[in-house]
Amino acid sequence: MKGIVKKVLPLSLIVALRFFGLFIVLSVLSQYAMELEGGNAFLAGVAVGGYAFTQALFQVPYGVLSDRIGRKWAIFIGLVVFAIGSVLCAIADHIYLLLLGRFLQGAGAIGSVVTAMIADYVREDERAHAMAVMGMTIALSFAAAMLIGPIIGGLYSVKALFWLTAALAIAALAILFVAVPEPPKIVHHYSQEETRIWEVFKDKDLVRMYITFLFHSSTMAIAFFLIPVLMKQKFGMGPEHYWKVYLPAVILGILAMGPAAILGEKYHKGKEVFIASILFIAAGFVLMGFSSSLWLFGVGVSLFFIGFNMFEPLLQSFVSKFARVHQKGAALGVANTFAYIGIFLGGALGGALYHYGKEQAVTIAVLIIAAIWIYWIVGMRNPGLRATLFLDADQYDRDRLPALKVVDGITDFYINETEGIIVVKYDKEKIDEGRIKELLERQ
Repeated sequence: MKGIVKKVLPLSLIVALRFFGLFIVLSVLSQYAMELEGGNAFLAGVAVGGYAFTQALFQVPYGVLSDRIGRKWAIFIGLVVFAIGSVLCAIADHIYLLLLGRFLQGAGAIGSVVTAMIADYVREDERAHAMAVMGMTIALSFAAAMLIGPIIGGLYSVKALFWLTAALAIAALAILFVAVPEPPKIVHHYSQEETRIWEVFKDKDLVRMYITFLFHSSTMAIAFFLIPVLMKQKFGMGPEHYWKVYLPAVILGILAMGPAAILGEKYHKGKEVFIASILFIAAGFVLMGFSSSLWLFGVGVSLFFIGFNMFEPLLQSFVSKFARVHQKGAALGVANTFAYIGIFLGGALGGALYHYGKEQAVTIAVLIIAAIWIYWIVGMRNPGLRATLFLDADQYDRDRLPALKVVDGITDFYINETEGIIVVKYDKEKIDEGRIKELLERQ
């Protein structure tokens, strides 16, 4: 585990700093945007989720670009664009300039690139731990942002939060070039046709994960529109007191990640974890939307955070597990595109529904989403059926690898030249480890 942490911590810090910059304004942004010149509930919802629109547009291009020119340069470009967008948000005095800055922040869409790079560094059987490390750093940045954001925003201004975000992007650039090593050299046997972007839509399990990303992120955006607005308008709380609601919710959410990761990865209960998470999210919105008690509202926020965070250690891991080696950047780009479409739609939908029907309308919409979401998850195959075999490249015949393309049950194979291993991914229901070894034995 120590070796895994050493490999992925610098990249995890980069993505955590970037997410901290995004999270730190979420706890106060909707109310702030409504008070800007030209602001209203709908545009405030767009401000909350607006960065996700351009994230959705650029996730796949960044992922594909990283597969071609290298992960580090794609991350560099994204961080620079993100920093410029943060500066525009900091100087905005009108809702439309704020929206422009948020859209530009989103154009620095490096999430899928960082995840793909982490997947490059670690073996398949170590990936759950690596993703857990990244998830934990993001969760900690999220926790810190939820507590620090309202305090700084209340004592100084939301503009100060955006200046801090720009500074953190520059710090992430320094980490990228000082602490992040080059990824290992990977050799695969796929044709140019097989690397086309539409290939990542042929795996039904991957498509189910893409839609799960969409629903997961849309409920997040709706929640982060609704929570600060209700704390301000319904319960009369100032931003400097928001932490009293966020603190227990964040702590409980972080604590929920560990059991979810163990059940989903070690015990292959990913589907069950997902369904339980959706039920927590739905229950949280019921309390937030229909409770007139601040205490019950706080319980609802905590239930939402628990359900939301239970997904975190599994989503990226499952996509990287299902995707082929030459598709990881593109597949994670597609998954994150769906996630950011969900954030944009969720923010806009939450703002529009609140404008016309207040929190009750928002809650009913989330319950409908949850019902559709559970139906979608029920049809998902158990990710635990996908297994990975690691073989010493010197002991097996690498020239026989291309023949695996026509073997039923083999989902992917490649050579990690840096570590000298052959990696074969397969479906345990269709083929076993012994048969794969026989196919690759030297004659």
